Amino acid sequence: MLSRRELILLGLVFVLTLPAVTSRLYASDEIEYFAWLRSLTFDRDADFQNEYQHFYDADVSRSPDFHETFLERTTESGRRINYTTPGSALLWSPFYAIGHVVALVGGAPVDGFSQPYISAVTYGSACYGFLAVLFSALAARRVVGNGVGASLCIAVGSPLLFYTYLAPGFGHATSAFAVSLFVWTWIRVRERWSLTGAVALGLTGGLMALVREQDVLLALGPALDFLLDGFRPRVRHPAPAVRWPVLVAGAGAVTFGLVYSVQLMAYTAVNGHPGPTETAARKMTWTSPHGLQVLFSPEYGLFAWTPLALVAVAGLAWLAWRGAGGLDSADRVSNRDAKRIGLLALLMVLLQAYTSGSVESWTVSGSFGQRRFIAITPLLVIGLAAWFSHARNAWTRRGLAAIVLLCIWWNLGLMAQFGLNRMDRKKLTLQENARVTFIDLPREAPSIAWRYLFDRKSLYKLPPQK
Repeated sequence: MLSRRELILLGLVFVLTLPAVTSRLYASDEIEYFAWLRSLTFDRDADFQNEYQHFYDADVSRSPDFHETFLERTTESGRRINYTTPGSALLWSPFYAIGHVVALVGGAPVDGFSQPYISAVTYGSACYGFLAVLFSALAARRVVGNGVGASLCIAVGSPLLFYTYLAPGFGHATSAFAVSLFVWTWIRVRERWSLTGAVALGLTGGLMALVREQDVLLALGPALDFLLDGFRPRVRHPAPAVRWPVLVAGAGAVTFGLVYSVQLMAYTAVNGHPGPTETAARKMTWTSPHGLQVLFSPEYGLFAWTPLALVAVAGLAWLAWRGAGGLDSADRVSNRDAKRIGLLALLMVLLQAYTSGSVESWTVSGSFGQRRFIAITPLLVIGLAAWFSHARNAWTRRGLAAIVLLCIWWNLGLMAQFGLNRMDRKKLTLQENARVTFIDLPREAPSIAWRYLFDRKSLYKLPPQK
């Protein structure tokens, strides 16, 4: 568990950063996620014609590509296409209900589209982004003995910051939350592999897949962990339930299936069959031809956009080799278990690269960074926390701090350039982006921050279109 001081610190960071949330939708992906919520709550269906038409008519996403894709094409069942899942909508629904009350009390249009509803969703994403940071810190604390510092660094030094505050309607903050909750549950459940724990893991795994379907492969890490360990009762934490490993595994699988059945029903309602639309299926090449590019491409790769991710992944490799360091403690897993978790976390990162590299649109051109990797936030936190746990002398700590700060500033600099339309939004130009980030932006940082906090509309005179 985190200390009271650490919880207060995280709480203060969350409250103080709430004014940075941008309460608007502008990209087609955001509209797709939001369409699920509005359609299910107001229309009680999965027909998105009126939602898409509203945002097109309101100039939120008025482009020929948007009209052709979402107002002309149809699925096999004759309904409008929606490539997203309903998981984010389900997580946003409590906030959406609050927005409905605010609209009723404040006199705003009670139509599901007005500003109270949009604000509710965006602030809901900020809450889930905060919970992702919290559960990532809890998971890292259990594995290596620390986590708050690493969790805050990954939050500020990765695209999670952008998609929590600048573009919260994408649903990536909810994805980070769902995976963080799943990873934390795994770290706790693996201590006993009880029947109750398996049900909890199935619930969180199902939610993870319901929010972002591609993340289902991340469940292979805990599954392999169970296969390696679940059939052999632990000496440190003996549990009767481990005597029935098939029952434990079955309970987790059935629970996962029950939760994921919501996605199958959503597919059936939109596409006419329990699977993705044919146009989405054609975008996947399961040999993952871009698996390495999605990590190492200097123009589109994860490590170019987010170098702190490379530091964190290296930390996972170090954890798998050397363990957490120090003596075994009741506050964290054993050193042997920490090594296995590090190895499995590396496998889960590779699985995410595999799925991202299988998509035809692997470059995510026009988006900020390799946003599909936001889901592995808790794994990156564990990797960076592993470095922090091994940095014991002053020079090592200073060197690590310098590297982390440079990576964080790189992320902040790219965010500023992206938001101000001062970069090629479809790809990185490393030399030019580095010059602006480390030379030009430091002089402009105070004025940019002032505009963002107090004159934000001036930044959106030319709203970017996806």
